[in-house]
Amino acid sequence: MSTSVGPRTSNEVKTAVQSQPQYQKAKLDIIIPVFDPGLPDDPEEMEEERIWPELRRAESVRFALKLKEELEKTGRFGAVRIAPNSEATGDLYVMGKILESNGKDVEIEIDVYDISGAHWYNEDYDHEVLERFHKTYRNKGKDPYQPVFEEAALDLVAHLSDADATDLAALKSVTEMRFGANFSEEAFVEYIREENGRVELVSLPSELDPMLARIRAIRVRDQLFIDNLQDHYAEFNAEMSTSYALWQEQGLKEETALDEAQSKATTQAIVGGLLTILAIGLAVGGANSGNPGRSTAATAGGIAAGIGGAVMISESFRTSKELEFHANTIEELGESIDSELAPQVVEFEGETKKITGNAEKQFAEWRAFLKEIYEKEKTPETQL
Repeated sequence: MSTSVGPRTSNEVKTAVQSQPQYQKAKLDIIIPVFDPGLPDDPEEMEEERIWPELRRAESVRFALKLKEELEKTGRFGAVRIAPNSEATGDLYVMGKILESNGKDVEIEIDVYDISGAHWYNEDYDHEVLERFHKTYRNKGKDPYQPVFEEAALDLVAHLSDADATDLAALKSVTEMRFGANFSEEAFVEYIREENGRVELVSLPSELDPMLARIRAIRVRDQLFIDNLQDHYAEFNAEMSTSYALWQEQGLKEETALDEAQSKATTQAIVGGLLTILAIGLAVGGANSGNPGRSTAATAGGIAAGIGGAVMISESFRTSKELEFHANTIEELGESIDSELAPQVVEFEGETKKITGNAEKQFAEWRAFLKEIYEKEKTPETQL
């Protein structure tokens, strides 16, 4: 018997249970700290590589958001959150660094750690945007860098598939104990131990432990704060998207022009050098010939070739100025990008605090605020 509504027969229930997998892997919560922008310490190196610092810093937020979106599409993880740094609490940490981004070539480095401190893997992902990308109608509205983030997300899913279900479940408990120890080390440190840079679970407190209940309440509020930051990052990305898409398209053109200009400059410099050498050879040969006519002709030929060489070398220098112009054009596109957060007043259980600064500073002030409240409740005033 089978109907579309109502309870199933015992045989149908048994069949359904047998067809289900024996276990479900825990869905890990992921923290993606804002990417390392990959800025060189040496200003000259930065100029050489044509890196505009403000644009690269803006990309560090955008890239984290793009990876977050791709990980969420897989449906294989719990909450995926961007954070100002790796001090936020999660089960898995996906640390990114921008190695290259110029509109044509993009390369990122990804390091993945879990909350126990175990290093899962390190991998680089790169992509070259084809010159015709922006000319193809079906690519309208698409991010030319998308393949990099798709590949990185699928790679993490593959590593997750290889992980042991029991180990993944244990990570959830390690996360909770480490969060608790951040507020009260003496109350939670007994449940975990650190050895060789790895945190291991020793035991767990009772589900009725009031300290555990208190920490869980604080953690929910902490997660809400991080969730609110997601709106900030999304708004920031929305504000820069139109300008950034234009920069990507122009950057591709500029990099293509740079490649062509560099090739042209090299060719002209080589040809110019050969002509100069030829001019010197002709002049010397003519002077040593002993034949006045030949000497004059050779000298004239040498001077002509020399002028030709000088013009060609001069042209290569002018072409190099074009390279500088192209580089400056790319850099100037990032001048107006700013990732500062507006001041905000936060509240927790009747207590309020105004926090200011960028996302990282506000997150640090928020955590300090939570700890202040925790300490107050931990040591209440003596009642008479």
